[in-house]
Amino acid sequence: MRAPSGLKIEDVIVGAGAVAEPGATVTIECRGWLNRGDEFGSSLESFRIGQRRLIAGLERGVIGMRVGGVRKLRVSPHLAYRDQAVPGVPPNAVLNFEVKLLSVEKTGVIMSTQPLLIAGSWRASAGTETFHATNPATGDPLPGEYPVSPWSEIVEALSVADAAARRVRGWSGERFAAFLEAYAERIEARTDELVAMAHRETALPASPRLKDVELPRTTGQLRQAAAAAREGSWALPTIDTKANIRSMYGPLGPVAVFGPNNFPFAFNGASGGDFAAAVAAGNPVIAKGHSSHPGTSRLLAEAAHEAAQATDMPPGFVQLIYRTSHEDGRRLVSHPLIGATGYTGSRSAGLELKAAADRAGKLIYLELSSINPVFVLPGALEERLEKIADDFTTSCLMGAGQFCTNPGLVVLKAGGRTEDFVAAVAERFQKAPAGTLLNEGVQKSLARGFAALKQAGAEVVTGDEAGGGQGVSYRNTLLRVSGKRFLEEPEALQTEAFGNSSLFVVAADDEELLQIAERLEGNLTGGVYSDTRGGDDGLYDRLEPRLRPRVGRLLNDKMPTGVAVSPAMNHGGPYPATGHPGFTAVGIPAALRRFAMLLCYDGVRSERLPPLLANENPGGAWRLVDGRWTQEAARGA
Repeated sequence: MRAPSGLKIEDVIVGAGAVAEPGATVTIECRGWLNRGDEFGSSLESFRIGQRRLIAGLERGVIGMRVGGVRKLRVSPHLAYRDQAVPGVPPNAVLNFEVKLLSVEKTGVIMSTQPLLIAGSWRASAGTETFHATNPATGDPLPGEYPVSPWSEIVEALSVADAAARRVRGWSGERFAAFLEAYAERIEARTDELVAMAHRETALPASPRLKDVELPRTTGQLRQAAAAAREGSWALPTIDTKANIRSMYGPLGPVAVFGPNNFPFAFNGASGGDFAAAVAAGNPVIAKGHSSHPGTSRLLAEAAHEAAQATDMPPGFVQLIYRTSHEDGRRLVSHPLIGATGYTGSRSAGLELKAAADRAGKLIYLELSSINPVFVLPGALEERLEKIADDFTTSCLMGAGQFCTNPGLVVLKAGGRTEDFVAAVAERFQKAPAGTLLNEGVQKSLARGFAALKQAGAEVVTGDEAGGGQGVSYRNTLLRVSGKRFLEEPEALQTEAFGNSSLFVVAADDEELLQIAERLEGNLTGGVYSDTRGGDDGLYDRLEPRLRPRVGRLLNDKMPTGVAVSPAMNHGGPYPATGHPGFTAVGIPAALRRFAMLLCYDGVRSERLPPLLANENPGGAWRLVDGRWTQEAARGA
């Protein structure tokens, strides 16, 4: 419509929350561009409608919007800057805006609860409890309240997801690939908006971390999952032509995905690796947002919803809830309609969910805690001490140490070069800035972890003090303990201190170092630095058989922080790193099989078989036919 004042309004998304009316204080996200397409700015604005703090066209254009809504505005010059030039805007310019309404505050009462995505539409929650995110760099609450969903909403989401699962069962991989690729494109189209929101909610650097590394990784793994879904070999189609028995992996049903706090894009419940794998395997997803970055989850779910509509996915194929009670979380993972759950987070919460799922016989794939031991052998220190100290410091302090693959335990053999190494790392820790932590919970958890380690006998080399950085932070902390003491208290001294810290264990001799390896819990990774000239080969040959069964990924002469999205990657490991050592959360196609069941067809008529198991193989999938891997057609019954 075109208002008489020269204001053109187009509602892109009609919100479900409170209405913006004159006199109300509103918070908006706003992008502006000129007629020729040049963007001149984007911002987050809070203002009272009627106070004329913004240009008239923008202020009037917000009136009537509901929280969660998105509106496009075309503003004539007399409602903008008239004949004045401002940075990026020439005189007498017609301006275009896209505005998203985040909150409305009226007579002192905030009416800003964000909508959730259920059954193919954005709508207000029936819940009465809410929460908000906090900027960890400033400590300030961020605009917008998010609902805690009651059990009735979760049941509805499950029912709708189950209906969607029944509708898509039997669809070709091409359908799911088209959705995943459309979703990746929409994420890229909203890069600036997503990065700005994630930066505010996590304090992770906008560039290079979020924009140049994590977001491209996210869209890349969505496209890898699409390629796997389209090609089909991930399903391991197997044909015995003589017996006319055929099998393949197929979808399980609705998958719930609980994302962590430290990767707002790449492990988000609405976009991360578990999401991509579940969808590529043919399953609807109920994404559970993380309380630290609900706004980021909302933006991702908006893009996913748009992609689902564009590719004709059924309502409820992708749904988003922000938070549940602990009891309802346990009920969700054990519900009869749930197919499986993917969870990344703390060990305590994950084990509660696992117990509930196990009692109901439901699959749950967990990524829990890991201290990722690194053994630095004597010859390596003699050869390149300074280089290893640099590698370790970079890895340990990257992102304030908030990586599941952070090197939280280093094992060394006593000697002069080891003391030099400890001193070199301590100096680097003292000089390096303390990064901003994701939230106060991480800071408190670090303090508890340090207290447990010290009580078990560890000594502080440097750090162990809250603060020291911007916002929520903790000084870079290095602790040490003797190998003898570690062997006396192995469980307590493997307490995870998630953040910018590490524990050095100094073994008296080779035998003690090997005993330490034998007492390690399961970890995602384990690494060994050794002399490249062969001086440590004898000790390595004795160490490797002890370390290998205790880690999912074994590294040589490199730190564990990076997790490449490679078909050969294993981002998993023995308990307590994960709940099952046979599966990976990263690496396609293997990650898809977590969310699939083995389907066998015995004597089934050819016209009733899934396309992947028919004699013809038009898609060229690799299949095991009569004991031989081939892309050729089968000569069967």
